[in-house]
Amino acid sequence: MIKKYSRTILVLIAAVLLVAVLAFAFWPRPVPVDIGEVVREPMLDTVTEEGRTRVHDAYVVSTPVSGRLRRVEVEPGDPVERGEDIVAYMAPSNPAVLDVRTREQARANVSAAEAALRLAQAERNRAVADLELTESELERQRYLRENDVASEAALDRAVREARSASAALDSADAAVSVRQAELANARAMLDGISGDREDAPQLIADIPIHAPASGRVLRLIQQSETTLPAGSPILEIGNVEHDLEILVELLSTDAVRVLPGQRVLIADWGGESDIDGVVERVDPWGFTKFSALGVEEQRVNSVIRFANPDERPQGLGHGYRVVVRIVIWENENALVVPSSALFRDGDDWAVFAVRSGRARRVPVEIDRNNGLQAHIVSGLEEGDRVVLYPSSAIFEGAAVVARNTIER
Repeated sequence: MIKKYSRTILVLIAAVLLVAVLAFAFWPRPVPVDIGEVVREPMLDTVTEEGRTRVHDAYVVSTPVSGRLRRVEVEPGDPVERGEDIVAYMAPSNPAVLDVRTREQARANVSAAEAALRLAQAERNRAVADLELTESELERQRYLRENDVASEAALDRAVREARSASAALDSADAAVSVRQAELANARAMLDGISGDREDAPQLIADIPIHAPASGRVLRLIQQSETTLPAGSPILEIGNVEHDLEILVELLSTDAVRVLPGQRVLIADWGGESDIDGVVERVDPWGFTKFSALGVEEQRVNSVIRFANPDERPQGLGHGYRVVVRIVIWENENALVVPSSALFRDGDDWAVFAVRSGRARRVPVEIDRNNGLQAHIVSGLEEGDRVVLYPSSAIFEGAAVVARNTIER
């Protein structure tokens, strides 16, 4: 009898142990989760976008006339003073209008000058012949007068004719010189008009091009010596020390929230701390641009200036990349919850609040969410703890435990 009872007791003990083991094995364990806290701290709602720096008033130095640009000796970064420093030299073409009619007129002028020179040379040859004849006649009259054969009047007449012939030769020499000069001038004009030739004579001296503004040379558009038409860009000048601003291409959906005068935080410019800026203007027109993924976007240009130009970093120049955060709303004492704790509950927002070790679904009302923090209007209090990144394993009443408190 005792043995029968002992066997029964052992069976019951074994059954109880088995039930206990099964209960322990299948008892729901707390879900390890990341936990955040509702706190009061400063909160910003910003529009973040990449931008690039630029000089507000950049001056493009262009060729004033058509001609040959001499090699530009200045380099990017060189300081220049308005009206004092010469940045380039131009050798102008001659003349400015090089049409077919002008060239034909120049050729005709050369032919006429050559003909006039030949005529002047012929007149000189005749004057030489007349002078020789009159000199011979004067010698003969002198001989006859010495022998009392010719009269004194005949000798005077021969002297006068010899002097007239000499004066005529001098006049013919001067005429030849004039015609030679006219021919040289006509040929020079023809060479200038036909002048694609490198050895064509230059009739006008090099024109110096002065800096139109004080600042620094930003970039060289054309440095090597070459022939350029009037108005061709040579280089760009700007004042990077006191005239720098930032151009940002905003999405049109963000641009409607940005207003002139709003505060801006300028980051990722290469330094450790952010730089303060102010929205200068938002353009009233947009343009279409394709993103790197080929998505069509409507963009709007916005200009941002430095809040304190004197504190602009010395290394920041024209065309540098920066990241701007335009502050469209801020609160110095906002009740905030991490954005990663929020999830949709129908059309509303909700969180899982951790209360007595269990997750409790709590509907909340928010009015701002910057992607990192959400401003709580109602539903939570300062100091409440919430589940971050809630997964499908979290449900109403589920036991949870902070992940960083689990013993390893």
